[in-house]
Amino acid sequence: MIAKTERNKQADVVLAFWELAGSARWFTRNDAFDANFRQHFSEQHFAAARGEYTQWMGRAEDALALLILLDQFPRNAFRGSAHAYAADGLALHYAKQALASGFDQQVSAQLRLFLYLPFGHAEHADEQARAVQLITALGDAESTNSALEHRRIVQRFGRFPHRNAVLGRETTAEEQQFLDEGGFAG
Repeated sequence: MIAKTERNKQADVVLAFWELAGSARWFTRNDAFDANFRQHFSEQHFAAARGEYTQWMGRAEDALALLILLDQFPRNAFRGSAHAYAADGLALHYAKQALASGFDQQVSAQLRLFLYLPFGHAEHADEQARAVQLITALGDAESTNSALEHRRIVQRFGRFPHRNAVLGRETTAEEQQFLDEGGFAG
């Protein structure tokens, strides 16, 4: 019981940090924010990635914190490396569980997006379609446009070309042209 209480406190700290950061930092590159995030939450990210926080899936807020650690944290803390995407499959797995449990309806509308983003980060057309459906329902035009752009890229290429270099994948001529012309760079 103590471990559960401690982990819930850890989840609360993750959420408090993320909420305090706000949308101005969530989707904008900021090296100081990324370093601060990395300094405070690396240990929790790696524990989550090792499957040590599965019990966080018992409560909506804890599940949200888990998804932030698995999906958003690595995108900030490990920008430009393969590790930025290493937990995507696990994040998607937990996002599906969270939705099946109705957790998306139990968290604030502003933070609900972070239960949906693992679908938009997946390199699969079906998950992209689900991301568009879920994110569009939030009613935020900017988030919807971003989801639509992600889906278009995956429909066109079957993946996100900007990830190719760090994931050791060969970039096709069409993908390179897309990137050279200012296509989505993550």
